Formats: sequence, structure tokens, C-alpha cells
Amino acid sequence: MQSRLFKIALVLLLFPAAKNLRAQEIAKKAKASFEKAQESITQMDYPQAISLLESAIKEDNTFQLAYMQLAELCRKSAKYAQAVPYYSKGIALGNLNEARVYYGFGESLLLSGHYQQAKDNLNTFIREYKGKDKALPLKAEKYIRDCDFSINALNHPVKYDPVNLGPGVNSKYRDYFPSITADGQSLIFSRNVEGNEDFYISHKINNVWDTAIPFSSQINTTKYNEGAQSISADGMYLFFTGCNRPDGLGRCDIYVSHKNGKDWGTPFNLGAPVNSPYWESQPSISPDGNTLYFVSNRPGGLGGYDIWKSHLKEDGTWGEPVNLGPEINTIYDEQTPFIHPDGKTLYFSSDGWPGFGSKDIFRSRLQADGHWELPLNLGSPINTFNEETGLIVSPNGTEALFSSILPGGYGDMDIYKFDLPQTLQPGKISYVKGIVKDKANSEPLEAKVRVTELKTLQNQFNDYTSAVDGEFLAVMPVGNSYLLYAEAEGYLFYSDHFDLENKETDKPFQIVIYLEKIKAGANTILKNIFFDTNKYDLLPASVIELGSLAELLERNKNISIEIQGHTDNSGSPAQNIKLSEQRAKAVYDFLLGKGIEATRLSYKGYGESKPIASNEQPSGKQQNRRTSFVITKVK
Repeated sequence: MQSRLFKIALVLLLFPAAKNLRAQEIAKKAKASFEKAQESITQMDYPQAISLLESAIKEDNTFQLAYMQLAELCRKSAKYAQAVPYYSKGIALGNLNEARVYYGFGESLLLSGHYQQAKDNLNTFIREYKGKDKALPLKAEKYIRDCDFSINALNHPVKYDPVNLGPGVNSKYRDYFPSITADGQSLIFSRNVEGNEDFYISHKINNVWDTAIPFSSQINTTKYNEGAQSISADGMYLFFTGCNRPDGLGRCDIYVSHKNGKDWGTPFNLGAPVNSPYWESQPSISPDGNTLYFVSNRPGGLGGYDIWKSHLKEDGTWGEPVNLGPEINTIYDEQTPFIHPDGKTLYFSSDGWPGFGSKDIFRSRLQADGHWELPLNLGSPINTFNEETGLIVSPNGTEALFSSILPGGYGDMDIYKFDLPQTLQPGKISYVKGIVKDKANSEPLEAKVRVTELKTLQNQFNDYTSAVDGEFLAVMPVGNSYLLYAEAEGYLFYSDHFDLENKETDKPFQIVIYLEKIKAGANTILKNIFFDTNKYDLLPASVIELGSLAELLERNKNISIEIQGHTDNSGSPAQNIKLSEQRAKAVYDFLLGKGIEATRLSYKGYGESKPIASNEQPSGKQQNRRTSFVITKVK
């Protein structure tokens, strides 16, 4: 930085008006201040240099070189609005033969919101620049595209009315980087108290955020800073960034902690290949927990900081990171990724895509063919000429949360929300929230839960319930039907199916699952065995349920079962007996085909003789039409 700013001074001394400082009639005090400013520049004391140069132009308001240096120092210090009048005055003094001044003036105008003037000066730079540095004209052309975008966007603003989350969340300190669980009930964020950055959590009670408390002493430390976190959809895993730690592979690494009951486990470094000797930060975990998005400046990217992803492998380790490529990343910087619980909508910040000059928030959606759509700038006034980063979107997709310093806040930086325009919203999602218990004593069970989309038979969720409370939460898009399975060692599995085609996002499917221990006489209904009306050919969606039954029998070779078919009371008793037996035999034949010994299997059709609900109502008839099995023998 020192050499770069010192070169600025040397470059400016090449201007015709500055080739000989003595040739210009300069007030003695102004010259003295100017020369002291040069010493401050070499010592990297830029605030002092700015102050001295300001003194110089007060003493002599025609001191062109002082104006130019002031403008450059302000620009390089990101004080763009402050730089603008200095450029304007210096250029107005005339006799200037350095095109790069127009680049600096144009950049400062752009990054302080004066888009048409910025465009004019950048075009002047491109016309007059004769230098060998090709990067500057390319950046100027990029800035001109930003000017065109900004002028148009300002004429088409989107609705934006930010609301402070209130004193339960915000404090007199810096509160920022929010993340939220998929049920929308827990908010985790960073708070910086006198230089120490820790996580805090607030819970929503009666639709109001309760007073935030420190997250967990297992994760928060006094020695290191913790930040840039992402909470898994079910609230069981916290991914976050830790920097300059003894177990780190690079300057900043990604860590994870798993919830153990009411507290959290000791976090551990994800290690290679996610982390590297470079900089990894800003994780965002997908709703199924299988894809981790993060930012890195490792080799192989397109720009300085790129967004990468890693997939969780079958053995529980993370795969080699993959760059999201030019559909998302540019030759500039992309950061703060947030993958929405719909699993397809990505929000991120970028200063490479057309925007207002600095980092803006963009949205892209993952298409069915695996490609990302063209990123969409969220527009004005959500984005401005200032830097916007770190936006997240509520699970229901209607609200966005972000951090900013706005009038009327509680402290230095607060967390706000605003209604997200419908055109910028993600796909609609809902979730399944459940508890798995032992049927005999209602004690919670650690069980494997799987949710599969009915039409595609693609897994949407595959994880274990909490060992402490037996709870699970699975996020899925609305508009589909799903198959649900739960199993635990030593128990019969449970199956069900549910429909989210007309389900409201804020009213999830909730269920309590009871698993019965394996013993003679234990039975379960195979709710995901499907037949066409009055037929006994197994439909394709039955294959998952049948596979689960075959696996149960393979794991427990000491049990024998009877497969039972049942009907409602429609049709004659004889027809119902025949149809129910044919359906039971279809399951029997499938299991034989999977290698299950015939000596362990039997089947029987019971027709309408064993109803479990009244046949007076359609819902009762539907329950009575079922296939089940009972354990007949345990060796």
C-alpha cells in the first residue's frame, strides 16, 4: 500500500503543471504543507497527509497538484464523495495532460452515486488514455456498464421499507450477519463487543424476538473471533468461520459444531479439501445438509474471491470443492453466499456483475439442467453505491434480513428486515417437523429419517433424529407429494406419505412417529405400497417401501413375517378376499426376488374382515385399503 500511494505522488508529479513545482506561483505556506504531506505519504500516515494537503489548498486555492493528490488519496481510502470536489477543482484549473485523472474522477463519481457524470468522465478516460496498462480501460468499460445499469435501475425502484428487529436482537454494539433456522423460530447472529466477536441467539416468542443470549461457550471464545455462520435447516449443525487458530490450515477456515442435547459440541475444523492454505469463509449449508457453499481465494478461481461448493460424501467426508463457474463468479469478487431453504435460490454479493459500482446483492436460481440462471441484481434502493453484503431470506421467502447502520438504530450496526418483492423471492417451501418415539414407553429415539419425492423418487432428506429428544426437521418445496420413512436398530420401520401441493409455507406437516420393537406379534402398515384401483400390480413408487422391508429382513434373519392384504367393504366379500390376497402375493413375490427365503415368508388376503376405521366415510375406506405385515416368529 505504501509503495502504491507513493507511486501516486510520483505519477502526479509527471503532470505538465507539476513538472516543476517552483514554476507555479505557490504560496509559501501551501508549499510547506505540501512537502510535509509527501513525508506523511512515505510514512503511510495517510490521514495526516490528507490534513496537510487540505491546509495547502486553503493557503492556495489554485494549487492543482495538491488537489490532485488529495483526490487520489481520498479515492484510494474509499472516501469517494470526499474525492469528487477535489478532482473537480483540480481538473477545472486546466493544463492537465493525464488521462488517468478522469478514471479516478469517474470511479469516485460512480461510487458516490453520480452516474451520468461518472459515465462522461470514464468515456473521456477511454478516449484519451494512451498507456500500456490494459486493466484500467477494461475496468473503465465495466464501470460504464455499471453507470448504464444504475441510471436505468433508479428509474425503476423496487419496494423497500426496512424495519429494525428491535431490542431483543439489537444492542448498543455491532450486531450483524444473521442466520435463521428453517422453521423461522431461531435467529443466530454475530455481535462485536469491544473487539470480541461472538455468536448470539434469539428465539421468536409470540412473533417477537426474545432477548438474545450468548450462543454457547463451546463455540464462543475470548481468545478468537467467531463469525460468518450458517445454521442447518434443522438447527442441529452450525458452520462458521474461525481465523488465525492453531489448528487452521490457512488464515481463515470453516468449522462445524453439532448440537448435543441443549448445548453444542466442541467445534472442529472441516479440514482439507474444504479448507486450504488460503482463505475460506462465509459458509452456507443447503437445506438437506449435503452441499456446503463457501467463499475462497484459492487457486483455480475466476477472480479474487469466488463462491465454491463441496458435496458431503457417503462416508461423511466432504468432497473436493467445485467452483460455481462463470454463471456465478466473475473476474472480480463474489462473496456472502446464502442458499435458501428451497435448495435452488442463491443470494450473493458481487462487484463483477452489472450494478451500482460497489458490491451489490444478486439472486440466481439453479435450473433443472444443473446450470445457474443469469444473476439478477435486486435493484434500487435495496442496492446502492455503497457496499451491500450478507443478505439472507426467511424460510417462507417473503422477508429479507440484513445488517446496516440506519437512522434510529440501537447501536453501531443493527439487523433489519424488509418485505422482499415477489419478483425477487425464492421458491415456496414448507417443512416436516416430527418426533420419533418408542411405542411402548414414549421415550425419544435416535432414528434414521428419510423423505423422498413421490414422482421422481429423489431423496429430499436423509438424516438422524436428535438422540436426546428424537426430533427432526426436513425442508422441502411445496407443490409435491412425499414418502416418509423412519427406522431404528431393533425396531420395525415406519412409513407414511403426505402432500404439500396445497400446503401453506408457514403451516408445516407435523407428525409424531412411534416405532415398535421387533418381537413376535409386532406389526406395521406399509403405507407406501401403491396399487391402481382394483388391481394388484405394484406401482413404481412402491419400490422404496419394498426395499426397506427387504433390508429389514436381511438385517434380522431371525424373524419370519406374514404379509397381509386388506380392503374396504366396496365390492363383494369374495372379490375383496381375492384382490387382497393378490396384492399380498405381489409383495411376497418381490421379496422372493430380493433373495428372502420362502420359509420366512407367508401371505394372506383378509379382504374387508379386519377394518381399522369406519367404512362409512371415504377417509375410513382409504385407511382400510392397506397392506401390512406381522412378525410371526422370532428365533
